[in-house]
Amino acid sequence: MQYKHLFFDLDHTLWDFEANSRLTLQELYEELQLKNRGIHDFDLFHKNYLAHNDKLWDRYRSGVIKVDELRWKRMWLSLLDFKIADEHLAREMGILFLDLLPTRKLLFPHTTEILDYLSKKKYRLHLITNGFEKTQHGKLKSSGLDKYFTEVITSEAGNSLKPQKEIFEFAFQKTGALPEESIMIGDTIEVDILGAVNAGIDQVHVNHLTNTVELVNGNKPTYTVYSLKELEGIF
Repeated sequence: MQYKHLFFDLDHTLWDFEANSRLTLQELYEELQLKNRGIHDFDLFHKNYLAHNDKLWDRYRSGVIKVDELRWKRMWLSLLDFKIADEHLAREMGILFLDLLPTRKLLFPHTTEILDYLSKKKYRLHLITNGFEKTQHGKLKSSGLDKYFTEVITSEAGNSLKPQKEIFEFAFQKTGALPEESIMIGDTIEVDILGAVNAGIDQVHVNHLTNTVELVNGNKPTYTVYSLKELEGIF
């Protein structure tokens, strides 16, 4: 099949969310002197933050909570784990975190190399991300990825979230892409890959974490790769 439009996910696929969020939390930990407030173990604090963030994103994607609640409650719950019930601090951390996070630049191995390769082969590259408009554009600019993508479709602008098919339909409209010439490249089975299935397009599961082929609705994704470099074998 001849693909023309490649739709990438950003966080956890190209931009290393875990490493970048860790650096950002570390900076907040030191700046706000959280050790003096009773958080003696930064690694545990970071681990708990990631767990709370994942759960709240699930709730946000399901429409159970609004974006503002996601932004400060992930901090609130992480603080509560250390018996710090300070809503003002949680809200302040939520704001500072989103100011600092987009300035981080850590990418997965081969990110710019593969984007250069695909651009030279004249593929049209786009992003479909569940992140927030201002934050995602900030990440792209800081990390130098903005030059690669023709269109950046965020859940905020598209008014829907992966895995809903509506965000993909919005993307097709915005890019002029047809489903049969499009493919989604992302790391999360339940979000990126299931979303692509819902929208009727092929998928590449970028599995940075394990060496197994994961299933979506009982089926294998169209392709599975374990490193971005392997995309050269598909395109």
